[in-house]
Parts: sequence; C-alpha cells; structure tokens
Amino acid sequence: MTHPAATSAPGRLALAERFLHYAPAPESRSIVDIRPAYGLFIDGAFVEGDGERFSTINPADEKVLAEVTSANAADVDRAVVAARRASERVWSATPGTERAKYLFRIARLIQERGRELAVLETLDNGKPIKESRDFDVPAAAAHFFYYAGWADKLEYAGYGPTVRPRGVVGQVIPWNFPLLMLAWKIAPALATGNTVVLKPAETTPLSALLFAEICQQADLPPGVVNILTGAGETGRLLVEHEGIDKVAFTGSTQVGKAIARAIAGTGTGLTLELGGKAANIVYDDAPIDETVEGIVNGIFFNQGHVCCAGSRLLVQESIAEEVVERLQRRLSTLRLGDPLDKNTDIGAINSQAQLDRIRELTAAGEAEGAQRWSATCELPERGYWFAPTVFTDVSQAHRIASEEVFGPVLSVLTFRTPDEAIAKANNTPYGLSAGIWTDKGSRILWTADRLRAGVVWANTFNQFDPSSPFGGYKESGYGREGGRHGLEPYLALATEVDAA
Repeated sequence: MTHPAATSAPGRLALAERFLHYAPAPESRSIVDIRPAYGLFIDGAFVEGDGERFSTINPADEKVLAEVTSANAADVDRAVVAARRASERVWSATPGTERAKYLFRIARLIQERGRELAVLETLDNGKPIKESRDFDVPAAAAHFFYYAGWADKLEYAGYGPTVRPRGVVGQVIPWNFPLLMLAWKIAPALATGNTVVLKPAETTPLSALLFAEICQQADLPPGVVNILTGAGETGRLLVEHEGIDKVAFTGSTQVGKAIARAIAGTGTGLTLELGGKAANIVYDDAPIDETVEGIVNGIFFNQGHVCCAGSRLLVQESIAEEVVERLQRRLSTLRLGDPLDKNTDIGAINSQAQLDRIRELTAAGEAEGAQRWSATCELPERGYWFAPTVFTDVSQAHRIASEEVFGPVLSVLTFRTPDEAIAKANNTPYGLSAGIWTDKGSRILWTADRLRAGVVWANTFNQFDPSSPFGGYKESGYGREGGRHGLEPYLALATEVDAA
C-alpha cells in the first residue's frame, strides 16, 4: 500500500529526509604527499627563492598545508631568463610533432596521477572531491590532449602558413580552478612553441607545484615551463617584466584593467578573462525540473566560485513563484561539509577574504530590501563556510544584482516579455556568459542572437569542452581560450612576422 505522504512532492521529500541518510565516504588524503615547504620551479628544477615564505592553508579546517616561497624581482628575472633561453635554443625549434609528444605525455601523466591531483586540489581549494575528481582533473588532461593534436597542424589553423611563437609567455591564474586554468593557459602556449612562466594564485599553489613534478616526469626540456608562487606583487613583477612577449591573465576585472594599463604601448600581447554576472533566462515554457537542476549547476557548482556562474536568474513572471519554490526545495537537499567526502555538494569558501566579500554583499542585499533565503544546514565550526542562498524581490539597482559575488548566492529577478528579458540580461558591465531555458528552438536562437555574452548555453549551463572557445565582452575581458581560437593569442601571425 502506498504511503499517503508519498502522493505529493513535499511528502516524498519528507520521506526521503526520514529514511535516507548518507554515510560518510571520505577520500583518503594519504594518496598525496605534501612537502612541508616548497621552493620555486625554474629551469627544470625546484630551487630556493630569494623572497619570503607564506603559508597555504586548507580552507575547510584552516590548517596549514605547506610553506611556499613568494617570488621576488630576482626570482622573476631568473625564471624569464630561463624561459628565454629555452625558447631560443630548444623549444621554438622543436618540430610540432615532437612538441605534441610532450603534451600527450603530460596529459597521460595527469590521468595517471588524477586521484593525487584531485585530493590535492580539494585540500588546497576547498571544492568537493567529486568536482575535482570528475571535472577539474579530466578537463585539464583533455586540454593537453586537444592541443597536442594541434601542435603539428598550426599552418592549417586558419591563421596563414607563416606563423611562429610569440616567445616567452607570462601567465597568471586564479584560485577557483587552479589546475584547469593552468591547463587552459599552458597547453596552447606549449603547442604553439612558446615557453611559459606561470604564477598560480597565492591561496592555491600546490597543484601547480605538483604539475611542475609532472613536467619533470615527462622530461620536458628545462626552462620550457617555470612556476613562480607568490601574491599580487609577484604577478605584477611578472607581467611587467621586459622579457615577457605575451601576457595571459584570468582574474578580477580590477586587476585586469591594471595589467592593461601597465603594458599599454609596450607591444606585449595580452588576453584577459575577467569577471562576470551571467544572466540565466527561464521562459514560461521551460521544463521546470530540468531547469532547476541547471540553475543549481549554474550558480552552486564550485561554491559559486565561477566567473561565468549564472548568478542572475531571470524568470518569466507567470512561473517565477513555482520555480523559486522548487529551487528552494532542491537546495534543501544539497549536502554541505567535508570537501573530501564524496557525498558533499557544497565545499568550503576558498579564503577568509572571499568569505568576507560574500558576507558584505549579502548583507547589502538585505539592507537594500531583497528577501533572503538560505538553505538550512549545519556549518562546521572551523573553516570558511557559507550556506547556499537565494535572494528574491531583487531589482537591477541592488548590489547583489550588479556586482560579482563569486559565491553561492543567487539573485532572482522577473520579466514579462522576451524583450524585457534581453534588456535586463544585457544591463551589466560584464559579458562573459548567459543561459537560456525554453522548449522552443526558435526562441533560443532569437535570444542568443541578442545577448551580449561570449558564451551562451541553451537548456544547460557550465558545459565546457577544450574544442570550444571561451571568453567575454566588455569588462569580462577580451581574447579567447580553448578551441582553434585559443591558438591565435600565442602566435605571431604573418603580418606581425613581416613587421618584425
């Protein structure tokens, strides 16, 4: 006989909460061997830096993981000189077929050491292990596989038969996807014959240092890849170094603008992938259950630490109440806790500074009159945690609707007509991504054609592939990473070669 409570959705949820419980399923941290202290990776070897040391900590429990060196001006100069030497003597003259072999080897080593990399990424970053294991590591390997395939085919990439590498590339990556952003940057640079000096974020340097070991294991020639750890000053010294031929930066719009000003007029190439405030548009004919899952993935994946997160939900007025109700019900089932537990959906916020930023903006949302709802969950006593939160009654003037929160916070706005949806979606200084949910293909095409966003997803969100270009408009930066388009920033094209 069917239980009476099981006839309604709330009843089914109540039964699930009563009878279904998840036993802890922690991944072992013993799989990864973290050194007490790390130096810098320069010219194929780990060396002591001249700068001061700082601690990298586990955001889930605030315990120190390792001591890391902050590279200073002398260290940056050593790394750039090593990269220049490798560029001129070895790597730029290495045939594409040989460069491809190195990239394939690196990709396979990432796969072989995938469990180790996933645990390390989760410890240093705070993201759930199932995301590190099932997305970050496989996607990083996929980028090296993909660009290995391009290494001997550059003359067929559509940029003319006469292309050459730019030379030495300075790359600065953020803390939200440390290993994946490294792969996005390094793989196309190496495939096109450039050498690299990369600086990971100061809060998440460990997977980059493990990648340096992979470079050694792959017998990559010394100086082709150099890893410098440090904070903002190290990044500034790197991008402003006169020996850098091209800069690639992913991070905040504020820092991106500073980099653009600093290298203006120097002839240094530049690509920027900056902030976002993506609109996720839900029309009244959208499949609600599928849409709710897409909304959750769009904003709560990686604790909302995603530049292209769907942080502005635009719902057609006639279904807004139902969508919000189902969304809140779904969020009540998310599990927040130990990032190493394979059942965890929401991990730790990456740092105290980022947690303070999230708290500041959510407090502003309440003060400005938006209605706050947070999922009921027990926050651990140690570490940096924030419950999944939804704001309704949001206007476009609210800070939570205009500023990038970069956390598990969703702002819900409504619209009546498609034209109003487009107006609200484009009413932002950013233009990185957007989402569309509807049952009509014609409406998808109509909407996508009018959105000022570099990436538009239809009936899905946060789907990435190494063969697809990624990048934005306006204050979300310029240039593209991924796909054939991701080769261009690392190539000196025929006109540039002639001018030189």
